[in-house]
Amino acid sequence: MHRLLVIEDDPGVADYLHQGLTESGYAVDVARTGPEGRAIAMAGSYAVVLLDLMLPGMDGFEVLKGIREHGHTPVLMLTARDRVDDRVKGLSAGADDYLVKPFAFSELQARVVALIRRGNSAFTEQTLLSVADLEVDFAAHTVRREGRRIELSPKEFQLLSLLIRRKGQVVTRTTLAERVWNVHFDTESNMVEVTVRRLRAKMDDDFSLKLVHTVRGVGYALEDRS
Repeated sequence: MHRLLVIEDDPGVADYLHQGLTESGYAVDVARTGPEGRAIAMAGSYAVVLLDLMLPGMDGFEVLKGIREHGHTPVLMLTARDRVDDRVKGLSAGADDYLVKPFAFSELQARVVALIRRGNSAFTEQTLLSVADLEVDFAAHTVRREGRRIELSPKEFQLLSLLIRRKGQVVTRTTLAERVWNVHFDTESNMVEVTVRRLRAKMDDDFSLKLVHTVRGVGYALEDRS
């Protein structure tokens, strides 16, 4: 699963991006200030950084400068500034792409995919993963078994995405709760179990080969055990 970093101080925009990108199958971290964003970007490994220009504590250009001193992580700059010289300044400072607010989420998503593809030649192969007769196409956002399309909710797709990217490995309920719901696991909550049950009903119940397996007291694994 590709990890993205959103550096955005507007809570509404940050939440919108976090939800939309998470539902698209990415793991998403969010920073709300310039210093926090620069520190997280330089400490972590991200497929793309989505960077607002006007940030408290440090503007986007300073954050970008720090990222460029550290490495070559693709940066998509998001800003309300739509003048040509602003775009030129952003790209000249090292941004890989520039998108003016307000923007259509579909356009943002397409630009993120393009930046990941540009930075990772293996990305095309990683957008289509399979286990036995199960295929998950992350670019088309589709799931099929035996060629038959299976409709999943956004949370079910996210959960399946995490399991198939770690196929053969046990993914703990805590990890699923954090990555899919962005919350620390609550022992009183059964949201993981409920979503796994729905996922099984859609992609396992009608097939003789079961792919989602429970590891009692730990979590779940997706694999072909035939």
